[in-house]
Amino acid sequence: MKQWYEALFENYGRKYDNESFTQGTIGECDFLEKEFNSNKSLKILDVGCGTGRHAIELTKRGYNVIGVDLSESQLERAREKAKAENLEIDFQCQDARNLPFDNEFDVAIMICEGGFSLMETDEMNFEILKSVTKSLKPGAKLIFTLPNALFPVFNSINEFYVSTEEDGTSVCRSKGFDFMTLRDYNTVEFEDDAGIKKTLECNERYYMPSEITWLLKSLGYQTIDIFGARLGEFSREHNLTTKDFEMLVIAEK
Repeated sequence: MKQWYEALFENYGRKYDNESFTQGTIGECDFLEKEFNSNKSLKILDVGCGTGRHAIELTKRGYNVIGVDLSESQLERAREKAKAENLEIDFQCQDARNLPFDNEFDVAIMICEGGFSLMETDEMNFEILKSVTKSLKPGAKLIFTLPNALFPVFNSINEFYVSTEEDGTSVCRSKGFDFMTLRDYNTVEFEDDAGIKKTLECNERYYMPSEITWLLKSLGYQTIDIFGARLGEFSREHNLTTKDFEMLVIAEK
């Protein structure tokens, strides 16, 4: 049986690109470029690249990016978009828990969850971190976003979901946040690219800053910085607060 994150991304590439949470690409890539020191010789891995929005924008700016995703449907859309821009990008169908790379990349990015935190067990989420870390060269950088477990302690997840809704986009509703496992159980209603309405039962793991710091330290990262992730406005100036739904993590080996 397919997991919800596999079912969600079947035939959902075009509609996915219209979702509110995918609209910050330019600002996010501006931030990434600063983190890369505008070094065009870097080899970059985009994990959970989806429809390729960051990979395509960075390639347009002269970077060498490989995009990987579990969803062939999302990758088809990414290839279609890259072709329309006359860009050649290596988009590969890979499971982030078991990537085929070893010591190959200078930077890995996992933006907008990028697979991490969607897995059904904590162990599987950790496998993603391990696999991505193995793909990186010594001294490389990992930049990713993930749900902030401080947020549901002080705020309503449903109020946040409602605030991000727009006509014609998906509707997400929390059925309850489990404070023992730090998982939000929710339903997602959306219409796929064929116009078929679907409802999926989902759950996603939120992380405390101290947890993610410990996980990354255990994998050998030397410096770990955590900030509040604001759509399209990533910055080292945004200190993480309880009002940030997502956090931005920058770790260096």
